[in-house]
Amino acid sequence: MTEAQRKKKKEVDYEALNSGLMRIPRMKVDIARDLLDLGIGEIYELEGRSPEILFEELKAKKTNTPKDRLPWFRMAVYYAETPHPENHRLHPQAWTD
Repeated sequence: MTEAQRKKKKEVDYEALNSGLMRIPRMKVDIARDLLDLGIGEIYELEGRSPEILFEELKAKKTNTPKDRLPWFRMAVYYAETPHPENHRLHPQAWTD
Protein backbone atom coordinates (compact mmCIF):
# COMPACT_ATOMS: atom_id res chain seq x y z
CA MET A 1 0.00 0.00 0.00
CA THR A 2 1.42 3.36 -1.00
CA GLU A 3 1.59 6.40 1.26
CA ALA A 4 -1.17 8.08 -0.76
CA GLN A 5 -3.46 5.08 -0.28
CA ARG A 6 -2.83 5.12 3.47
CA LYS A 7 -3.73 8.80 3.67
CA LYS A 8 -6.96 8.15 1.76
CA LYS A 9 -8.07 5.59 4.34
CA LYS A 10 -10.55 7.11 6.73
CA GLU A 11 -9.27 7.53 10.25
CA VAL A 12 -11.23 5.43 12.70
CA ASP A 13 -12.38 6.93 15.99
CA TYR A 14 -11.60 3.93 18.19
CA GLU A 15 -12.65 5.69 21.39
CA ALA A 16 -16.15 6.28 20.02
CA LEU A 17 -16.29 2.87 18.37
CA ASN A 18 -15.43 1.13 21.64
CA SER A 19 -17.67 3.27 23.84
CA GLY A 20 -20.73 1.88 25.58
CA LEU A 21 -22.85 4.16 23.41
CA MET A 22 -22.32 1.82 20.47
CA ARG A 23 -24.65 -0.68 22.19
CA ILE A 24 -27.54 1.59 21.21
CA PRO A 25 -29.14 0.01 18.12
CA ARG A 26 -28.16 1.71 14.86
CA MET A 27 -25.80 4.13 16.63
CA LYS A 28 -23.27 5.73 14.31
CA VAL A 29 -19.69 6.38 15.36
CA ASP A 30 -19.89 10.12 14.63
CA ILE A 31 -22.98 10.47 16.84
CA ALA A 32 -21.20 8.55 19.62
CA ARG A 33 -18.23 10.92 19.18
CA ASP A 34 -20.53 13.94 19.62
CA LEU A 35 -21.95 12.47 22.83
CA LEU A 36 -18.44 11.70 24.10
CA ASP A 37 -17.50 15.31 23.37
CA LEU A 38 -20.41 16.32 25.63
CA GLY A 39 -19.03 14.16 28.45
CA ILE A 40 -21.44 11.25 27.95
CA GLY A 41 -19.70 7.91 27.58
CA GLU A 42 -22.28 5.40 28.79
CA ILE A 43 -25.93 4.82 28.01
CA TYR A 44 -27.12 5.37 31.59
CA GLU A 45 -25.69 8.91 31.46
CA LEU A 46 -28.42 9.81 28.94
CA GLU A 47 -31.22 9.06 31.42
CA GLY A 48 -33.09 12.22 32.39
CA ARG A 49 -31.27 14.33 29.82
CA SER A 50 -33.06 16.58 27.36
CA PRO A 51 -32.12 15.78 23.74
CA GLU A 52 -32.81 19.40 22.81
CA ILE A 53 -30.40 20.71 25.46
CA LEU A 54 -27.77 18.15 24.41
CA PHE A 55 -28.15 19.41 20.85
CA GLU A 56 -27.78 23.04 21.95
CA GLU A 57 -24.70 22.16 24.01
CA LEU A 58 -23.17 20.42 21.00
CA LYS A 59 -23.91 23.39 18.75
CA ALA A 60 -22.16 25.65 21.27
CA LYS A 61 -19.08 23.40 21.15
CA LYS A 62 -19.15 22.66 17.43
CA THR A 63 -20.60 25.45 15.31
CA ASN A 64 -20.85 23.21 12.25
CA THR A 65 -23.11 20.66 13.96
CA PRO A 66 -25.47 19.00 11.45
CA LYS A 67 -29.19 19.38 12.13
CA ASP A 68 -29.67 15.60 11.96
CA ARG A 69 -28.12 15.15 15.42
CA LEU A 70 -31.33 16.00 17.30
CA PRO A 71 -33.30 12.91 16.14
CA TRP A 72 -30.31 10.72 17.03
CA PHE A 73 -30.13 12.26 20.50
CA ARG A 74 -33.89 11.75 20.98
CA MET A 75 -33.56 8.10 19.99
CA ALA A 76 -30.56 7.59 22.30
CA VAL A 77 -32.33 9.14 25.30
CA TYR A 78 -35.44 7.08 24.58
CA TYR A 79 -33.33 3.92 24.49
CA ALA A 80 -31.59 4.83 27.75
CA GLU A 81 -34.83 5.55 29.58
CA THR A 82 -36.99 2.71 28.26
CA PRO A 83 -36.58 -0.80 29.72
CA HIS A 84 -38.23 -2.45 26.70
CA PRO A 85 -37.93 -0.02 23.77
CA GLU A 86 -40.21 -0.47 20.79
CA ASN A 87 -38.23 -1.50 17.72
CA HIS A 88 -39.92 1.01 15.39
CA ARG A 89 -38.77 3.85 17.67
CA LEU A 90 -35.12 2.79 17.40
CA HIS A 91 -34.69 4.61 14.10
CA PRO A 92 -33.70 8.29 14.01
CA GLN A 93 -36.38 8.87 11.36
CA ALA A 94 -39.01 8.10 14.02
CA TRP A 95 -37.81 11.17 15.94
CA THR A 96 -37.82 13.83 13.23
CA ASP A 97 -40.18 16.77 13.60
